[in-house]
Amino acid sequence: MKDADNCSRMRVIENNSSQIQLQIDQMKQLRAEYDAKEVKYHTFSKDPSKPIPGMTLQESVSLDALTKYLKHLEDKYAEIKQVMLKKYVPVQRKADLDEEMMVTLKRRDLAENLNKELQFRHQRLQIISNALTSWVKSDMSSSFQDFVEQIQKTKDLHGDQGIIEELLEDDPGKAKEAEILLSYIERFNELMLLGEYEKAACFAAHSPRRILQNIGTVNKFKAVGKIRGKPFPLLLFFEAIFSTSHACRRPIDAELTLEGIQCGLSEKRLDLVINWVTQERLTFSEEAGDVIYDYGEQDTYNKAKCLALAQMIYTECGLHKKALLCLCKQGQIHGAMEYIQQFKDFTSDDLMDLIKLCPHTELIQCLTREWNGKPPSLSFGLAILHLFSVDMKKVGIKLLQEISKGGKGIVEHLMINDPFCSLENWQEVANICLQNGFDRLSRDIMSILRSQAGVTEISQEDDTVNLMEHVFW
Repeated sequence: MKDADNCSRMRVIENNSSQIQLQIDQMKQLRAEYDAKEVKYHTFSKDPSKPIPGMTLQESVSLDALTKYLKHLEDKYAEIKQVMLKKYVPVQRKADLDEEMMVTLKRRDLAENLNKELQFRHQRLQIISNALTSWVKSDMSSSFQDFVEQIQKTKDLHGDQGIIEELLEDDPGKAKEAEILLSYIERFNELMLLGEYEKAACFAAHSPRRILQNIGTVNKFKAVGKIRGKPFPLLLFFEAIFSTSHACRRPIDAELTLEGIQCGLSEKRLDLVINWVTQERLTFSEEAGDVIYDYGEQDTYNKAKCLALAQMIYTECGLHKKALLCLCKQGQIHGAMEYIQQFKDFTSDDLMDLIKLCPHTELIQCLTREWNGKPPSLSFGLAILHLFSVDMKKVGIKLLQEISKGGKGIVEHLMINDPFCSLENWQEVANICLQNGFDRLSRDIMSILRSQAGVTEISQEDDTVNLMEHVFW
């Protein structure tokens, strides 16, 4: 009995649950239909219990105030609707306009191609017409074809080299290349006018045949000048062309190189100049080396770097005197001596000028002594006389002090190994020593002169006698 009662109760509960679920589904469906109608016909709803925006509570219950506010809203709605009609068009209208534009662009492209073809034909016919007119005016002793070939050799018709050959061959490709070059120049000028100087610089650096890498382009960037808060346009140009020069078979020419170095140094960008020079992206010249050398004389902090760069340029250009001076001013005396031994075209006058420009005691001592088993490059006696004659007395005295410290043996070694200084010159050196307080050094020199074999006295009249003459007899 109990099991039967339980089963009947379960069936009742299930029936009730099914009815309740059916009612819930019906309510959900009705709710969904109601919401759809609300979205379709009412874009938004407001709580009527809330006050109307822009109106006080007293105005919101006044019929006149509500009528006036309604009129205001209607006017505003009409105004917004009018604005929407002016500012917006249907999407379909935009699609129609896009289609019309595509058709128009295709017609334009066809017209441009036809125009270029007609221009090419006109130019070719004009050249042939000019050639035919010239042939008729001549004696017509040669055929017209030979006459045209003669004009082609001169390549001066219309002032365009090679245009006869290109056009008479009926090759629009070459003419097209000229048009590309022209359009490239026009695009560059357009970028300059728009103030897009960085893009213009890169555009010039990648120009075909380097047509924009010339002084004319430099002058255009110079005319722009400096712009507050922006990179210097001229420097941007040189950075661009130097960075792309490796891609070309030939480096940047000497004139642009000089302008670029001057620009970099004027902007105190020695780091850029160092990179340009060491990467060998430039055509070196004496003027470029001089600019860097002079900059180092003004900027003492970077003087050593500038001297090294200038030396590199001078060596590359074969300017060995200036390269040697840079080595000496860097204090690389041993390097300078090796340089002298490597390039044996230095005269005594060159070395005298060197010690005048770079009066280092160590340099003079190295020049006046044997180096790696080779005789001295410069006469010690003549060097002393030169220093005192060009108002470099302090350097001469310092050199005499160093020599006097070595004693008579050092002095004798210098004199014996000096084939360039005559007896009279040594006597002058002795007199200079005596006048400047080097009495012992003066006596040593005179004693050595008298002790040489075959020499008894120094004659004032015999100025051709050489100290080493007895060695060769």
